[in-house]
This record gives sequence, C-alpha cells and structure tokens, in this order.
Amino acid sequence: MAGAVSSSGVIRRNAVFLTTIFASAFAFEIGFDSASNSIWDTINRGRQWKDIKHRYVVKEEEEDDD
Repeated sequence: MAGAVSSSGVIRRNAVFLTTIFASAFAFEIGFDSASNSIWDTINRGRQWKDIKHRYVVKEEEEDDD
C-alpha cells in the first residue's frame, strides 16, 4: 500500500504531500460538521429557535394593522 502511494507521486514532493493532507483535513472537517449539524437538528427537531420562531415573532404587517 505504501509503495503504491509513493509511486503515484503523492509523497514524492513535500509540498504536494502537505497540500493533500490539508485539503483532506479541510474536506473532512466540512463533512463532519455537516453530518453533526444534521444529526443535532434531527434529534432536537421542534425544540430549536428556528423551529418555533414563527410562534413568537410578529410580522411587521400585523403590527401595522393594530
């Protein structure tokens, strides 16, 4: 396995190796954050401000009628 990665050119140059590491870490972070937020939103559906905001926020149009 290590020979295949080395012969493909990923580890031959330090700049390419580091760029690959940082790009992979950045992509993993975005994916992990998205998955975590999705799981959190699923577990807490109906209890978050974005879910109950319509109950408490009065639209400006309704305030003008008063």
